[in-house]
Amino acid sequence: MKQIRGEARLTFMEATSIIVGHGVGSGVLAVPYLASRNSWWHFLLIVVIAYGINLLMHFMIAELSYNNDGAQFIKCFERELFVGKLKTIATWVAFGLLGFSVIINVSGFITGAAAVLSSWFGWPTWVGMLVYYVLAALVVNFGMKLVGICEKISVYAMVVVIVILFAATMLAEKSALPTGFVAFANVLALYSMVSFSLSAVMSVPQVVKGLEGDAGKIRGAIVAGTAINVGIILVITLMTLIGAGTNVSQDGALVDLAAHLGGWVGIVGYVFSLLAISTSFWANTLNLRDIVKEQTPFSIRISYLLATVPCLVIAFFGGNTFVGFTRLAGVIQILTGIGIIIAYHRSRKREGTSVICGRLGILPFQILVVASSVLATVGSVLSLS
Repeated sequence: MKQIRGEARLTFMEATSIIVGHGVGSGVLAVPYLASRNSWWHFLLIVVIAYGINLLMHFMIAELSYNNDGAQFIKCFERELFVGKLKTIATWVAFGLLGFSVIINVSGFITGAAAVLSSWFGWPTWVGMLVYYVLAALVVNFGMKLVGICEKISVYAMVVVIVILFAATMLAEKSALPTGFVAFANVLALYSMVSFSLSAVMSVPQVVKGLEGDAGKIRGAIVAGTAINVGIILVITLMTLIGAGTNVSQDGALVDLAAHLGGWVGIVGYVFSLLAISTSFWANTLNLRDIVKEQTPFSIRISYLLATVPCLVIAFFGGNTFVGFTRLAGVIQILTGIGIIIAYHRSRKREGTSVICGRLGILPFQILVVASSVLATVGSVLSLS
């Protein structure tokens, strides 16, 4: 087993928390809106299917990064996927698309956080965006180790908050779960968002590097982190539907639940929303910082500014909703996932061994992951009924 050196060494829980933090933000808070437009049993079935396929995809990504000494996607594409005279152009096109996806995604985090702060304190939206950006950006400015520590603390805090919110929801007036089938487009849109919510693809290389290439711990962190995200999705969605009914807006689930419950319980909901959004902000901006650093001659500080300042600008002037930003980001990231699987196929063939995936990385499973990505991409662009 090879030894991989990263920016800092992570504990197993810190690595697991980075996986949790990447997915638990915008997607988790956007799922209840789409779930309210579907039946509850469609929602449960989609979660089970998406969990299994996402595990396969994350194992493949981990092995791709492992085979390339912990590199991020663009560097892996450059080594495994792009060849010939157009290699440089293709690399920069992929860099632009993936960078744009993350920037749009993080813009959604800033927009969602501003919605929370506006509801909580009555601030103008632009003030909430600016305050949140400054505070959240400080964490990543100090590097991967502090991100891992903050992610771990936030995960523990979110579990406590969820228990409190669940108890409060059960004691308050309840609404019936949605049972009717609306449209197949709604089912696909929900599948797309759940897949996106469970996706921590860009944080997997951080786990590979932080755990220094320990295959067993890498698999364990991916399984545990994704399972925690499944649990959070289930609880947040079901209690939002029970608490707010079909009156779920596009500002993020717990904003609606907090408004319904009111009082101190509402404040707890706001705290969870900020924690969830922040964990994803930290994970995504750390990843984009590393991608920019790998592909440019800039310092790590300049790379971080280039990765985050455009997010604030787009949030200011984008004029989009929280769920709208999230769905747009999902389109590009899911499409990028297809390229990742092709790169993994070539990497696995070149290496001749499979340290992380084993038989779960063979061609039929690769095809299944690609098919799921295509299906989720279609769901990302469909209009809801």
